[in-house]
Amino acid sequence: MPLWQIDIYPAEQEIDREGQRISEEIHELGLADDVSVTFARGYLVQGDFNLAAAQTLAQTLLADPIAETTVVALAGQDALNEPPGDDATLVYVLPKPGVMDPVAMSTQAAALDAGLAVDGVRTLRKYWLPEMPADQLRAICRRALSNDSVEQVIVGPLEMDQLDVGSNYSFENIIVPIRDLDDAGLEELSRSGQLYLTLVEMQTIAAHFRDQGRDPTDIELESVAQTWSEHCSHKTLAGRIAYRGPGADGTPEADSRQYDNMLKETIFAATQQIRKNLGDKDWCVSVFKDNAGIVTFDDEYHACFKVETHNHPSALEPYGGANTGIGGVIRDPLGTGMGAKPVCNTDIFCFAPPDTDPQSLPPGVLHPRRVMKGVVSGVRDYGNRMGIPTVNGAIYFDPRYLGNPLVYCGNAGIIPVGMEDKEVKADDYIVALGGRTGRDGIHGATFSSAELTSESESLSGGSVQIGNAITEKMVADVLLQARDLGLYSAVTDCGAGGFSSAVGEMGEELGAEVWLDKAPLKYDGLSYTEIWISEAQERMVLSVPAENWDRLKELADSEGVEATIIGKFVPTGRLHLMYKDQTVGDVSMEFLHEGRPPIIRDAVYHPAPETELAVTSSDAAANQTVLEKILGSLNVASKHWVIRQYDHEVQGGSAIKPLVGPQCDGPGDAAVVRPRVESRRGLVLSCGMNPYFGDFDTYHMATSAIDEAMRNAVAVGADPSHLAILDNFCWGYTDRPETLGSLVRAAIACQDMALAMGTPFISGKDSLNNEFSYQDEAGEKQTIAIPPSLLISAMGQVDDVRKCVTMDLKSTGNAIYLIGETHNELGGSHYSLVTNQSGGHVPQVDFEMAFKTFATVHAAIQAGAIRSCHDLSEGGLAAAAAEMAFAGGLGMEIDITSVAANLPSPAHALFSESNTRFLMEVKADQKQAFAAMFEKAGVPCRELGTVTENETLSVTAAGENVLNAKTQSLKAIWQKPLDL
Repeated sequence: MPLWQIDIYPAEQEIDREGQRISEEIHELGLADDVSVTFARGYLVQGDFNLAAAQTLAQTLLADPIAETTVVALAGQDALNEPPGDDATLVYVLPKPGVMDPVAMSTQAAALDAGLAVDGVRTLRKYWLPEMPADQLRAICRRALSNDSVEQVIVGPLEMDQLDVGSNYSFENIIVPIRDLDDAGLEELSRSGQLYLTLVEMQTIAAHFRDQGRDPTDIELESVAQTWSEHCSHKTLAGRIAYRGPGADGTPEADSRQYDNMLKETIFAATQQIRKNLGDKDWCVSVFKDNAGIVTFDDEYHACFKVETHNHPSALEPYGGANTGIGGVIRDPLGTGMGAKPVCNTDIFCFAPPDTDPQSLPPGVLHPRRVMKGVVSGVRDYGNRMGIPTVNGAIYFDPRYLGNPLVYCGNAGIIPVGMEDKEVKADDYIVALGGRTGRDGIHGATFSSAELTSESESLSGGSVQIGNAITEKMVADVLLQARDLGLYSAVTDCGAGGFSSAVGEMGEELGAEVWLDKAPLKYDGLSYTEIWISEAQERMVLSVPAENWDRLKELADSEGVEATIIGKFVPTGRLHLMYKDQTVGDVSMEFLHEGRPPIIRDAVYHPAPETELAVTSSDAAANQTVLEKILGSLNVASKHWVIRQYDHEVQGGSAIKPLVGPQCDGPGDAAVVRPRVESRRGLVLSCGMNPYFGDFDTYHMATSAIDEAMRNAVAVGADPSHLAILDNFCWGYTDRPETLGSLVRAAIACQDMALAMGTPFISGKDSLNNEFSYQDEAGEKQTIAIPPSLLISAMGQVDDVRKCVTMDLKSTGNAIYLIGETHNELGGSHYSLVTNQSGGHVPQVDFEMAFKTFATVHAAIQAGAIRSCHDLSEGGLAAAAAEMAFAGGLGMEIDITSVAANLPSPAHALFSESNTRFLMEVKADQKQAFAAMFEKAGVPCRELGTVTENETLSVTAAGENVLNAKTQSLKAIWQKPLDL
């Protein structure tokens, strides 16, 4: 059967923009200077049709005949390899066999619809580079043109005459001899099989099968490994931990606690107590028991929220890892209760600085600039293509994220009241809905539970999935229609662990019989074990009563979505796996879900000793220099390069966007979305995180993160008494007592703060072992561990989005007020970062004051007195004032004498990052009533000055000018660093 190659170039009058982009990237990565690159994209199309049909396909379906030109020939012909200049080197980049290729899938479907007998399609990219040394060419191919975990590089002509679409699978029931292995053998099996289980866990499995009088099959062993993985069972946080930490007065190891289940006894316990305190007014609906947490919203709908991490896959393949990270978290609300409609996305990223020296990169590490661009585009493409707005997020930079970038993706949805519960019923069919199964995502759950090394790219490349947002959009449409028709009893997403996790969890209380040969495959050649543990994307698993199957199948077919019966839920208490009528696995659900030996670990924590941070100068010029450095630092600078790639308007419900102000370029505190456009009731989404505070004390890092997430939400109008929060712990190697101790201390802080605020946790996720190990030139092992990184995401509500406020200044003559108390708290601040100083006091939270402050700020916003409001966080008062001014195109004159009175210098007042503070613009005629509200509540409220028209930020203290800067100049500095 002919294999046609279709190359597509920019037309003669068009600019080769992709070639230019690659040239710039090669230069930015330090691989070569002034390299001219010619680019073409292309397709390999195998089918029984002639050249004329292939040309028609190229010109009518694959290329824009006005802006592009095509070359069509049989693969391997010289016409495809003619260089654009003398001595040019041709490089092909193609997806590796088995890697999902969504564009190829869509192309094949469209060609078949057009009547062409297409048997297979594969995409490719072509690059012509100037002649250069072989070592340099290899470096460019690896670091700039391809990703070895999912792509293959061919230098020179492409010599192919057919596509590799898989070979037939020859069934073999594989038995794994485990019963007689010694400890060393068990550890080797865990490592070489990518099971990533501990020795005690491997010993438990061996003992179990000795009791059974047999060895396990490979699929049984894989099922246990998936179910017991850190990713799926959260065994560290839910384990037995003996903790020793500092007392309330800082006394070392004065706090000694024994946890049987640390997560349940801290974060879960806080939520249970809050719900008990609320009594009949409890607005939590479903927490910590489903794919997403659910709270009440209005009379007809509940709201749900989930935030996931996809760190390890994004380290290997940034685009695919982030792409499927957002795709996976969208399926969480879809698989919550009987299915929620996704209404908006959030994303928070942590990268190493993009200007990292390429020569300093350890082996196996992608350059941070490439990671950042890949992650951003992966989230962008998936959310935009599904028609779900991305409305809130943040980006953090720290060199310690070099080997392990963090990718947090979140999704909020709404679900009809009464649809929040589900129940798998005996004799229901197990139905796979959506994408087909392939080798992408093999060992994803176990791989995500392990430490990354310089070998991970080659060993675990198959753990990375590639997503197809269009397929997931179609699945979502079918699922929500089927929900409303009552066609299924239960649903869950097919994510980490694939069918193994989804079916295993759904059938935990009942039992399941699975017919693996019935699962639809992307290509031939998959073993029964690969089918079972593949994490191929865009799949949901449903429990469908037999009498509803025909209607569900008809509905799915009408929308072009595959629905396949792959088994049945049966009341046996066992997981029975079959392939072509032969049993390949038979394990009790009790052993799968209850048989894992508990993690028993010691945890100890010693906060870093506090030292003073010296402020060498606080005159106006010095303060302006510091402010400019802060605004121009990567962590504070505008993220508009990222934000403007995301569609935050789709679905028509975005009331407060990520960028605000007259020119839509100010940094909004939180997003507000109307999930039901016929209603003015809104959801508020915000986040809080500061890893630098964790270098001092993870307790205060955690409480500060909660405070920041809450004050961001309150700043736009959210009701603090109806705020739900989520925790996402990303930590290093928790087998070390001191690392685990820092995590436990953060969890204790979460419990304390949640109880004090009456703010329940409704869901969460952890990602541990975020460390990267490699050997240096001397052969010594080196490890890069991420800083303790706790993301707190908040979901609040507003009765009427018209009452919300934004952070940009509105009118001249209005008064400026500072709410909250400023302390000598520069530890971990951006002042310390840009001045290269260590030490200082880390910001702490006064629980009682925070509670009163949030309630009073909300009341003031509801009363209509506040024209603009901005929380004080990175950069403190000076940064917040500058951002409010340049976002509104106005100026500000303020006097901070009263703020600086009890501080060592005015610079402390300008740059301290104390918690629970807001800067507000108040209508001039409502100053007295506004101030009275805060005085009555006992909340610090200081009038600082007024809004001016001259676009200058002018700050005085005790009659001295301590800061004077043009706001438009500050804005330019703020926008430049990531203006890519």
